[in-house]
Amino acid sequence: MVDTMSGIQEFAVAARRHIDLSVRVMVGTPPRVEVRNRFSDTLRETVTCSEEGAFVTSWGYRLGTVDDVPDAAARLAYLMAALPA
Repeated sequence: MVDTMSGIQEFAVAARRHIDLSVRVMVGTPPRVEVRNRFSDTLRETVTCSEEGAFVTSWGYRLGTVDDVPDAAARLAYLMAALPA
């Protein structure tokens, strides 16, 4: 079992390395990270960390695991790099 809060915090640090993303950690049940593209009013995503250590978007896409947090954050940044609507 993974400490999901630590996983979320580590994911937030990695996601903040992508300059076009704004990242906010939300403490609650479950802990989550709210991410938005700074150049769009509509490109937003919420990411949680499962007890198995998988980072999952609000629509069920598995980004990666706590074993490779930078790659999981990079995958989210790639998905959110679309032009503003």
